Formats: sequence, structure tokens, C-alpha cells
Amino acid sequence: MTQRRRVAITGIGMTTPIGNSLDEVSAALRAGRSGIQRMNEWDSIDGLATRLAAPCDVDLSCLPRKKTRTMGRVALLSAWATQQAINQAGLSSEELSDGRTGLAYGSTSGSTPAFQHFVGKLLFENTTSGIQSSVYLQLMSHTTTANLASYFGIRGRVYTTCAACVSASLAIGYGYEAIRYGMQDRMIVGGAEECHVANAVVFDIMFATSRRYNDAPERSPRPFDKDRDGLVTGEGACTFVLEEYESAKARGAQILAEIIGYGTNCDGGHLTAPSPEGTQEVIRLSLADAGLRPQDIDYVNAHATSTDLGDIVESQAIEAVLGRKVPVSSTKGFTGHTLGACGAIESAFCIAMMRDGFLAPNRNLENVDPRCAALDYVMGEPRQASPSIVMNNNFAFAGLNTSLILKKA
Repeated sequence: MTQRRRVAITGIGMTTPIGNSLDEVSAALRAGRSGIQRMNEWDSIDGLATRLAAPCDVDLSCLPRKKTRTMGRVALLSAWATQQAINQAGLSSEELSDGRTGLAYGSTSGSTPAFQHFVGKLLFENTTSGIQSSVYLQLMSHTTTANLASYFGIRGRVYTTCAACVSASLAIGYGYEAIRYGMQDRMIVGGAEECHVANAVVFDIMFATSRRYNDAPERSPRPFDKDRDGLVTGEGACTFVLEEYESAKARGAQILAEIIGYGTNCDGGHLTAPSPEGTQEVIRLSLADAGLRPQDIDYVNAHATSTDLGDIVESQAIEAVLGRKVPVSSTKGFTGHTLGACGAIESAFCIAMMRDGFLAPNRNLENVDPRCAALDYVMGEPRQASPSIVMNNNFAFAGLNTSLILKKA
């Protein structure tokens, strides 16, 4: 059997609704700062119930125009975050292109404005005039992966993980396994999402968006709370540089955290309703991969999007596998649901908590829904703690489940 190698995180780059670096998001989580806004421009859309979203505030103008003509906003966000991660890791262009560095990245879809332009010209104006050749490269489902590979000269194995809300966590898992089993020495991994009303509409027509708090955006979403009324869509990108642990140490790289466990599975059932069995099993898979016992987990960052059924099923799965004592929170109360980026963004939040010695609370959790399991929900103020092994869970439509376990550096 191939010897399993350790996997270190040596670079983190991000843009989120509450900050654009590990230091900024750590401060925001400890201060209880919300990234949710009322989107007044959505008032003109007939039938749309929600008005809430969580966009980023980031200057993308530093990216060279010559290399970004094929990028819509989602790819631009991923390129910005990836550049920050590579800079922090100190990787050279030669290392990026030597064939021993791979890439795994995802988003829920390509850039929606590019899709609107393409379809609008073709179907509503009945012409191809004005459709530039670069438009498809912006709207294609693997736009983040393709553009990043070209932008940074990646010549190793490349995975595209367009899998809704597990896009980023699947990418991290692919990268972790590629290094652990010797296929690559380094992996650039993560996910991105751009803020667009179409994302909100997807969930709105399923009656899954928050609408009761349109005029009080800071009060939503409300993970595990009895008064939660749905999710809020968010925007962002987060990239990790993963390296074989000993090689990273040998070159003097700063090790920010270690990935020690990963599990993924599929419910194989309903396309939108979560399965208790599948949710529990993916947690068991990550524990087994890490060689850990349930009591070894110091904190769980829950997927908990503030939907009615999802929060209940996840809380019950945590109780069934890990018991009631492990502290639990969902950081989506701060950022909304960043969809294809959430697996990486929330893993970065976990690293910030390990580094800075605290647990972020469930923002807006005031009264736990009695249908949720009786867990140790972090409520109110941040909790001073020293977590060294944390779990981050994410779930997506079609019953796609992931669970990552991270260890403090």
C-alpha cells in the first residue's frame, strides 16, 4: 500500500463578505460583524421575496487586463484569492509549472452576466453579432479552474469541482488525496461564487430564502434558531496552497494548518432533501480517514444554512456520531451561504479560530429550535477556547456530502 503523506496548508487567500484576509475575518468573527446587506436593486424583480445577500468588497483592478479577458467576476475573485495564497506560500512560477503542482477548484456555475449576454443576443435578438469569443470562457461551468490553470501556468493534474455547495470542499478533498497518495507534491485548491440575483432566485422559488428580515439584514440568517426563515446567498472566494508536509518544512514554509481527515459520499436519494444516514456516514468517514475518535474533535463548523429541514438533520447527525458535548456553530450567520466557495471559506474560518484561540458563535441564534438536537451550540459572544482539531461539514443538492478535519499547526 502507498505510504500516506501528511498534507500541510502553507497559503490562504480569500475575499469574503466580512474581510479579505485571515486577520480581517478573525477580527470580524470575534466582533460579531455581519456581512449581510439589503439589495435595494432587487426591488424591481417581480415575484422575488428575498432582498438579502452578502457581497464582497474587494478591488480586482490589480489583476492584469491582458490575463483576465476570459474571466467573469467569479473567475476574477478566484484569481485574486489564489494570488494571495501563492504569495503567502512563497511558491515560484517554476514550482507552479513543474508538473508537480496541481489544481482543484470549483463554483456552482460560470459567470451569470456572461450567460445573460450570450443567451440574450442569441434568443431574444436572434443574432450572434456582438457576442465576443471570450464570453463562453466566462460562462462555462469550469471557468474558475480553466482560467486559474492558464493564469498561473499549472501543468499538473487539474480537477474541476462544479458541485453546488460542496464545490470548494470537494476541491480541498481532491487536493488532499492527490498529495497524500503521492500524485502531486503541491495543490492549489478552493472555490468561488459571485453575487447575482439569479443565485437568490434559485432558492427563492423553492421557498428556501430568508424574507422576514428584509428590512433588518443583520438579523438573518439564523442557523439552528426557531425563528430562522431561510438562507441568504453570499459571495466570495478562498484558495489554499496544499503541500506535502515534510517538503514544506524543508523549504522553510510557514505551516498554517494540516488536513488530517476527509470524507465524501452521496445520499443516492432525494435531490434536495438531506438524508440523515448519508450525513452521519460522511462524518464517520472523515473520522476513520483521520484515525480519530468522536471525542477527539474540539469543534464543528456546521453547514447549517438556516433552512428548516437542513439544520435539523445536520444537528441530529452530529449528535448521533459525535455526541452532545462538542461545540458547534455555523459561520453562515456572518456571511450568508457562499455556495461554491463555502467549503474553503469556512475551513479558513476554522483555521483562524485555531490560530487565535476562540470559537465563533452562531450569529443570531437566540432560541434553539426544539426540533434540533440538544448540542453545545456556541451562542452570544465568541467563546475563548484552544481548539486543535476541528471538523468542517458541507452538503449540496443531489445528496453530495463532505467532511474535512483540520489540525492546528
